[in-house]
Amino acid sequence: MALIEIRNLSKSFDENHVLREVNIDVEKGSTVVILGKSGMGKSVLLKIIVGLIRPDSGSVRIDDREVAGMRSKELNELRRTMGYLFQGAALYDSMSVRENLAFPLVRQEKLNEEELEERVLDQLRLVGLQDAIDKMPSELSGGMKKRIGLARALIANPQIMLYDEPTTGLDPITSREISTLIKNLQARYQPTSIAVTHDMQCARIIADTAAILHDGTLDQQGTIEVLERSQDDTVRSFFATQ
Repeated sequence: MALIEIRNLSKSFDENHVLREVNIDVEKGSTVVILGKSGMGKSVLLKIIVGLIRPDSGSVRIDDREVAGMRSKELNELRRTMGYLFQGAALYDSMSVRENLAFPLVRQEKLNEEELEERVLDQLRLVGLQDAIDKMPSELSGGMKKRIGLARALIANPQIMLYDEPTTGLDPITSREISTLIKNLQARYQPTSIAVTHDMQCARIIADTAAILHDGTLDQQGTIEVLERSQDDTVRSFFATQ
């Protein structure tokens, strides 16, 4: 059963047709990776899903509810069921690691200080950074920021996870580590997930299925192995550059 259904989704900015009649289903508990080069509209797609941008036409249905027609209260309720890993991790610079992870819990759950501390510590253990609990974001490396961002995105056990270029800016070794961590945390929490990336290594590790966004359209969908065997010129050219 598809938890997220996208039908005939289109979005343009002036003469720039970013998305053209995009269709995709995301089955409950699965991870779909949208592959595409920079500037191809991948991040725009995520912003439409969370209701930050309205499409020109088409539909995004989550758990059989249309996102575009939601009022602010409904949209905020939907967003509380989502985790979002931003490109730059988007940690709050003025907050310590502890405070960054506690922030979504304080907003969504009624926990005493002891329970809150234990949840934060448990989450940091999962990403191997419990010793960084009192550090500030400025003291963290790029890979550490990604780990903390991932821990924060998943700490409230979201129903849906969105990953916006989760390995961008990282060296290949750190990228592989982050991708493996995402795969392991996906197995633990089992959210329904969409990841957008141009990193083929990341896609191979985390994807159940994948699709290629090219010139605003999704050319083909399937497992990475199926896409690699495609005879479509666009798909073949994409894999040839990876």
